[in-house]
This record gives sequence, structure tokens and C-alpha cells, in this order.
Amino acid sequence: MTSREGVIKFDLAFRPGPAPDAAMLAELEAWRRIFRRLGLLGQDPARYDGLGFGNLSRRAATVPPTGEFIISGTQTGALDRLTPAHYVAVTACDPLHNRIEANGAIHPSSEALSHGVLYQADPRIDWVMHLHSPEIFAARTRLGLPVTDPEAPYGSPAMAAEISRLCPAAGWPGLLVMGGHEDGILAFGATAAAIGALVVRTLAAALAGAPAIPEEMLVKKN
Repeated sequence: MTSREGVIKFDLAFRPGPAPDAAMLAELEAWRRIFRRLGLLGQDPARYDGLGFGNLSRRAATVPPTGEFIISGTQTGALDRLTPAHYVAVTACDPLHNRIEANGAIHPSSEALSHGVLYQADPRIDWVMHLHSPEIFAARTRLGLPVTDPEAPYGSPAMAAEISRLCPAAGWPGLLVMGGHEDGILAFGATAAAIGALVVRTLAAALAGAPAIPEEMLVKKN
């Protein structure tokens, strides 16, 4: 690996505070458990130097909607289930200056910057899922998936710029591959169910040796 999953690279302004409302986390937690069972999220001594990998987030319920979001905390992949104390609110994201502001009981995931860029890129995005799939990563060219520049490392302004650039071309719901982050993918959209279905469908296509996902199966942006 050229970079280690789980190492926070951004400037973090963290304030201890209360955990997010449990009602905001039920659907996140359900999909997290699904992805752990699929091996797309978790912690494995044989993968990524034994560090945790993968994280999920959702836009905060603010009126009007802002760029604030709730994300799983750093290095929680080994846990089968998370409590509200394992999630944290990101209140500001500045990709240009590589800075995150957050408050809660735990520091945000090392990929919080990548999530924040997506919420800023499209106001329709309410959910982001960062996962690790060797199969999808290996099949990225055959499946016709957009891929960030391999020279852009995870958790960096360069990766943030690449994600912002590729977001409009990634479909809706969208999925892109993080070229500079071993096995990393980002999936995003308006509902967790649609994003989860896209990830599973893409994984199935990768495992089956299928060509790119048929155009009629994707709901494109207007």
C-alpha cells in the first residue's frame, strides 16, 4: 500500500460534545452491518496493515440543508455494531485548506474530507458510503467506472479535487473508484437503499466478469 487506511491527514478542529441522535443513525447502522458481512467494511489483520477500513455518512437534518453531516468515527471497523457515541457530526469542511471541524465523542473517519466534498458538490446527495472492494477496484476499467488520479492520495486536497471533478460523471446514484487508495470506492446519492443496491449490483458485475452496467439500469442525473 502507498497510504494507510485510518490515518487522519487533515487539520482537525475537534470539540467534545454529545453524540448524534440515535434516530438519525438507524439506517446508517443497518447498511454498515450489511457491508461488514460482505467484507466491504471492517477490520482484517490480513488487509491494509490490519487497520479498519470503510465508513458511512449521511447529511445532517438541518433546515435549510447545509454541508454538515454525520459520519462513523475513526477506527471503528472492528466493531460489529456501533452506538451513537461512535458517530460524530462534521460541522465544516474546507478541502482547499485540508481542514475539518467536528464535534462529538469521537474523532471523525480519516475519509471525512472525501465525504464533505461530495455533500458540497451536489445538494441532492444525502448519503455517502466509502467502502473497500478488491473485486470492483480490479474491474474498474472493464466496468467503465470513473477513477480518481492514482497520484492523489486519500484524505488529501488532491483527492478532494478529483472527487469533485468526477462527481458529475459518476451517474445517479453515483459510484467512483479512488485510484490512489487501494480498493477504495465511493458511492453516493439521495437514499441509502439506492446506493446500497448500486454497490451490490456493481460487485456482482465485477464478480461475474460482466461488462459495464447497462445504461438502462442506472438512473441518470437530469
